Amino acid sequence: MTNSLSSYGLQLRSLVRKSGELELSLATVEVAPPGPDEVVVRIEAAPINPSDLALLVGAADMDTATMSGPAGNPVTTAQIPAAGMRAMGGRLDESMTVGNEGAGTVVAAGSSETAQGLMGRTVALFGGSMFGQYRTVRADTCLPLPADTTAAEGASCFVNPLTSLCMLETMRLEGHTALVHTAAASNLGQMLNKVCQADRVDLVNIVRSEAQAELLRGIGARHICDSTSPTFMADLIAALVETGATLAFDAIGGGTLAGQILTAMEVAANKTATTYSRYGSTVHKQVYIYGMLDSGPTTLNRAFGMSWGVGGWLLPPCLARIGGERAQALRLRVASELKTTFASHYVAEISLADTLNPEIIARYNKRATGEKYLINPSLDAG
Repeated sequence: MTNSLSSYGLQLRSLVRKSGELELSLATVEVAPPGPDEVVVRIEAAPINPSDLALLVGAADMDTATMSGPAGNPVTTAQIPAAGMRAMGGRLDESMTVGNEGAGTVVAAGSSETAQGLMGRTVALFGGSMFGQYRTVRADTCLPLPADTTAAEGASCFVNPLTSLCMLETMRLEGHTALVHTAAASNLGQMLNKVCQADRVDLVNIVRSEAQAELLRGIGARHICDSTSPTFMADLIAALVETGATLAFDAIGGGTLAGQILTAMEVAANKTATTYSRYGSTVHKQVYIYGMLDSGPTTLNRAFGMSWGVGGWLLPPCLARIGGERAQALRLRVASELKTTFASHYVAEISLADTLNPEIIARYNKRATGEKYLINPSLDAG
């Protein structure tokens, strides 16, 4: 039933105090033994995703971060500006676990056949509290990884891969035929390019530098628009005319980019219109905001008619929308293409204690394209 299972393990915690202070620490917690249909996974790899950072550091000013305590079990504190505290109201004085996804080895299993079948296997899992040394979960929520796949290779097989696949699922469900994606040189953006190429879906990539554009050209991307270029709007309109894309997924969130995309879609639609309407094109144009690389206001300059929408988009509701059978098919596709389409790349592997180091926080909190960090809790052993 067990394989080197400890009674206790370290778990990263994020606490926002009513006093306006963020506290990051490592708590020693009891490892919950598995029920009949559960397994205990020793976490060996967990990526730091932007969605994790929203919970980990919240609205804190990490330039004020200071660390105290022993090297292996530090406590880091940072100040939260008054304006930021308004967004933290729902979590005050509550010590919260962090980490959406991860992978590791099953070291304890319940009595059910499903649980026992995972004993000793390397599995990926999703569902929170992954920034810790152990996680007890239902056996049927684990994704067994191929025998030649490491935990590091499988750690990011839920959030980014399933997000890219569900973007295409949303496109099909809502009657669109092509996509626009911002921050397109990210790990997710690169995956989305590979998926679109395999599924023969046109994709318009919006990047923020020539270096990012060159990276995407290297993996076969065709339509690339640099938002820092003086010809950005003209380039975007041309790409939309060619692809007919009327659906965008925006990782930026704040600023004017969502409105620029809608405007460009309207111009592209009107280039093929046969009649004039004072209300603009009848083609529905949709931007879904799924990230907040820019946490400022989303500014819309209404130059795109009356047939449009801007809304939020998250992976879990999309998985619920497509249903369990289809979601499982997507998971199996991810598992079979982990070393190709859905391969993830990391700039560094760090321990749980490293995650609390202000110098390292400054690096991973930049959320820079191509600079994803991987936590390996086994480095904290001893």
